[in-house]
Order: sequence, then structure tokens, then C-alpha cells
Amino acid sequence: MFITSREKSIIDLVMKTSGKHTPHSLASYLHVSVRTVQRDLKAVENILKSFELQLKRTTNDGLIINGKNEHIFKLMQQLYHVHPTDETPEEKKLQLLITLLHEGSFFKTQVLAKQLGVSVTTLGTYLDDLTEWLANFSIELTRKRGVGVSITGSEANMRKALATYFLFHFHEELLENLYLLQKNSQLERPVLGYFSSDYLIVIDEMVHHLFDRGQTRLADNDYLGLIIHIAITIRRVENDFLLKEETGSVDEQSTRAYQLIDQLCADLKSALSIPLTKKDVHYLTVILKGSKLQDLETIDYDSIMLGQIIKNIIQDVSSQLHVDLSRDFSLFQGLLAHMEPSIFRLKHQMGLFNPLTEQINKKYPVLFMAVRNSLEKEFPDIGFPDDEIAFIVLHFGSALLMNEEKTVIQAVIVCPTGIGTSKMLATRIQKEFPEINSVEIKSMKEMEKSNLDKFDMVISTVRLPFDDVHYMLVSPLLSNEDIQMIRSFLQNNIQQLTSKNEYVKASSKEKKQAPSSLQDVLQEMKDVQTSIESILNNLQVYWKVNTDYKQVLKEMTAELEQEGLVTDAARVFEKLCEREKAGGLGIPDTNLGLFHCRDDSIQELIFQVCHLEYPCVIKGMDGKEVQLKNLLLMLSPENLSLTEQEILSLISISLIENEAALMIFSSASKAMIKSKLEELFSEYLQNKWIKE
Repeated sequence: MFITSREKSIIDLVMKTSGKHTPHSLASYLHVSVRTVQRDLKAVENILKSFELQLKRTTNDGLIINGKNEHIFKLMQQLYHVHPTDETPEEKKLQLLITLLHEGSFFKTQVLAKQLGVSVTTLGTYLDDLTEWLANFSIELTRKRGVGVSITGSEANMRKALATYFLFHFHEELLENLYLLQKNSQLERPVLGYFSSDYLIVIDEMVHHLFDRGQTRLADNDYLGLIIHIAITIRRVENDFLLKEETGSVDEQSTRAYQLIDQLCADLKSALSIPLTKKDVHYLTVILKGSKLQDLETIDYDSIMLGQIIKNIIQDVSSQLHVDLSRDFSLFQGLLAHMEPSIFRLKHQMGLFNPLTEQINKKYPVLFMAVRNSLEKEFPDIGFPDDEIAFIVLHFGSALLMNEEKTVIQAVIVCPTGIGTSKMLATRIQKEFPEINSVEIKSMKEMEKSNLDKFDMVISTVRLPFDDVHYMLVSPLLSNEDIQMIRSFLQNNIQQLTSKNEYVKASSKEKKQAPSSLQDVLQEMKDVQTSIESILNNLQVYWKVNTDYKQVLKEMTAELEQEGLVTDAARVFEKLCEREKAGGLGIPDTNLGLFHCRDDSIQELIFQVCHLEYPCVIKGMDGKEVQLKNLLLMLSPENLSLTEQEILSLISISLIENEAALMIFSSASKAMIKSKLEELFSEYLQNKWIKE
């Protein structure tokens, strides 16, 4: 159980004086700000939740702990034995980052763990987090056995990384401490264990005086950012970590930003005797240029320019979705309040984690794309990550509270056979793109007879012989390039995709599908039974001492012909070879190859496995080579019912379901493979009929 001493004190006080203490009285009792208490109360709520307890407020804002007596007793027992710490994981990571940046080249993990008072395992987790964080600033953190931990990167990037870490994780603490210093309060220890309070007072006074004296001012967040960057620069220079690279140009020296920073550095050099160089001036000028530097006489950017941009975004999103939100003033106000700090965070490379991103994307997938489009159009110089977009989508989602996203995007996958790898692709597409509601699979022959107008997009694993069909050619396993191509198509065609399906009132009733007739249900049950019986009855597992996998294929189809399951083995073999040429059939990172085709000469559904004594090299579905050790053969008649396609798809998906499934299909054990198929079919029947 991780708990700070202040959090433990809050729980003790609330339990002993149920309903008497408020956040304000707690702040006074603990000698901290109300804001600090409010932040601690969130952590307290999470601790209580793990004991099935709740933190409630009375009508007078008094705090009480609500729940069963046995749960409260269990919490009290736990608190009695726990040893609180006053350092959060983020504070520990900050200590670690400062140590790595300031105290030498290499550190042994055991030494670092001891300094931080954590286990080597916990230290490893912290180092993983910092590795990811520092990579955003082109700084590499390396760990070498026997050598230790070290970081490499430019001095400018190290200063930016440290400053951004402070501003991102300790923004409120920095503001509180700066406020206390401005009120002449004496701080016993360095601020956050790093900044000299004497230096911060001087820097704050000089920055304030410089900008108050001139006709320019800084937004509050940028003001704090500049102070932190200056304080870090001074600390780094004091420790002989000097800038080697030039971050500015000669032309820059004539700019107002450079002149302000040059004057500031001269004043600091005089007051603190810190030898700041021209390179430091250039570095801090870049920081100032990235801040909101405003002339007092100019129009306020926040209320006018940003307001116009937000109106443009609302209008653009409305246009894309065919719904008018332009008169929703509460939406405008909400976005105006949100966008300024959002832009600040992005400008300073301060990413913001949003735990609801995935959930929001699933609920409003088309709205998510529309908002992304509008942001890219209105802010071409700022890249909005998904977490930031999700917050903005929430504002629009709130405006659409009485509306549901009813846009239906239908895709069709064209595959030479319509079975096997195409189902894997369909599964990947629906996983990657929640906005695509329906994915149908059709063979080339079925495509010729289909009405393509009902599909919003056509995806194919092979080149199509149709000139009048716009389609996207992808690999069966959907590479990152394929995902990006489909995403671009969806984003660039939102208006066409939503033109048929607007956001409609949630209260409007959908038309219910007519129930299936008894005859249809019976026929479907018959198809399922026949399909499952065919697969299980025709299952064979061979062991072949091979020289060529194609020879093995020829032998397997010949044996099927002898059993009467195939009438023309030569034609089936030829089709299998053609399918292989059209695209790789090896399943990446396995020793499996799925060979499949449809043909009139195939009498029943067939699934067989052949274990090869000597591995063969075949082309994988991702275009790379695969060492084929287990050849899977899936055959079906040309004309398949939807149920039969469903049964074959079950098998295809199960091949890449998990490690256990891969081991079973690679085992060449008929008993294990049959048991796995029976398990699949049993679960299918349970979901299809028994549960219903």
C-alpha cells in the first residue's frame, strides 16, 4: 500500500471527526494550501475505493468516510501497519532524472536504487518511464550490464527535458512555492529538492521588472515556464554543464526577444555572479519566442483570434457531420476555456494523458476524425495527439448529448477465395477502425454480381481486374502503411460517409428487423451442423518427409480425390498455386502456412494439416520470408452459404488467436487439433443459439 504521511493524516482526521473537517479546515490544520488538500483528497478516494469505501461530503462540505464497518476496520488495521512515505513515484523519478543529469556519466543500478530507497525492480520501471520521456527530446538513456546507466544528448535538450518534466508533473507545486516566495515566506529546503529559493526570488523579481517596465507581457503559464528555464540554466552553468551548440543566429540579435533576454542575463550575471554566455542568451531567446509574448496595445489573442479559430472548428465539424452546432454557445465557451492551456501544453511538448481516449474514440469514432481534420486545418503548425483530441471531442460529445452517432460505414474485402486470410484481415480492420461498422468478405466472382454502391470502401488483398472500381490494395495482415492509408481515406471522405447517415436524435426508434421464419432458422441450423461435421470428419494430420511443399500439396489434393472429396485434384492444385502467387500465405512469426481456395470440384468443407520433416521457405503475408514447417490446407466449394463462411472464418481467426492456439496447430497432433476445433465450435454454438 503506497500512501504519503499527509494522506494518512487526512484519513485519520476524517475518521475521528466524521463530518467536522472540510478541505479548508484540513489545509489550516496541516499547514498547506487548499489546492494541495484537494489534490490529496483524490489520492485518498482511490485508497478508500480499494477497501470498498467512499469519501462523501455533507451539505456543509464536511468530509465523511462511508461504507461497511468491517471495511473501515480493515482500513484502520492496514493504516496501523503501513509506513507512509512523503515522496510520490513522480518525485522519485524526478530525483532519478536530476541524478542522471547532474552527477556523472555512469551509475550502477544497485547504487541508484539505494539512493532512491527503492528496489532494483522498481528502479527498472522508473528507468523505462524516463527512457520514453527523454526520447521525446532526442536524449538516449542506455543500460549496459556491468557498465551501468547513462544518458547522452545535447545540453539544450537536457535543459528542455528537465524543465518540461518540472512544468508537467509539478506545475501546481511550483506556482505555490513561487507565490510563497513572493509573499516573503522563508523556505527551509530547495524548492522540489532542486531550485535555490534565493535564486528563484531574484529571477522572479528581475523577470517581473523587465516585462512590467516594457510594453510587453507574458501569459501566466509562459511566465512560470521562462522562470524555470532560467533557473535550470543557472544551475547547469554553475555545475559546468555548458552549451556547446549554437541555438540562434546573428539576425536574431536584432529581435526584441533577444534584446529582452540579453538585458535579463546581464542583470542576473551582475546580481548572482553567474557567467551566462551568449549561447545561454540564444537558448533562452528560443524559449521566450515559444511563449505568448503580447503587446499591451494589441488585440487579445485569447478572446479574439482563438475565438475565431474555435468558431471555424465548430463550423467545419458541423459541416462534416451534417449537424448544426454553430449556435451552441456553451460549446464555444467550453472550447475557448480548454484550448488555451491545450495549445500551451503542446507548444512546450507537454503531453497530457487521457485515460478515456480509447473509450471516447469508440463512442464517437466519426466525430473523432472530424475534429482531427478541423484541428489540422486550423492549427497547421501544431500536432494534436489522440489524448488531446479526445478532450476536445468530449466537448462536442457533450453538445451532442441528445444525439447518437448513427453513422454506418460499410466496407467490403475482396479476396480471390473469400475465405482464410480475408477473415484475418477483416478482424484486424474492425480492431483498428471502430468506426467501420460492417466488413463483408467477397470473392472476385461475387464482386462481379454485387451492387458496389452500398459499400463505402473496397479493400483488396490482390490486384483487381476492374477498371471502374476504386479500391485500396493492402496486405492480409494490415501493415502500418495500410492502416495509415485507410485512416487517410476515412478522414478525407467524412462528408461523403456521413451524408447518408446523420447524427439523429437518440429518442428516434430504429426499425427492427423482421424476425427470421422458422424455416430459415432450421436451414441455418442444418448448414451449421453439416459444416461442423464436414470439418471434423475430413480432418487429417499428415507427416511428410518432403523436399518441396508444392509436391506435398499435390499429394494431399490427390488423396482427397481418391476419397471422393475432390473431383479434379489437378485444378485445385493449380488454384492453390495461383492463390500463393497473388499474395503470401505464410503466417508471420510462426511456422504455419495457410493454403486455401474455392472450387466447384470441391465437394465439402475440408481442413487438413501436414507436418513437414524439413522446413521450406515461403512468402509470408507481410511480404517477408516464413519457414514453413506446418502446412494448413483449407478447401471449400465455390458457392458457400454465410454460415459455411462463418465456420471457416472461425478456424482462420483461431490460428492467430494466442500462443496456445499457435502451439496446438503447430503440434501436428490430430487429437489436440480436433479438440481445439471442437472447443471452437462448441463456443460458437453457445453464443449463436444457446445463450439467446
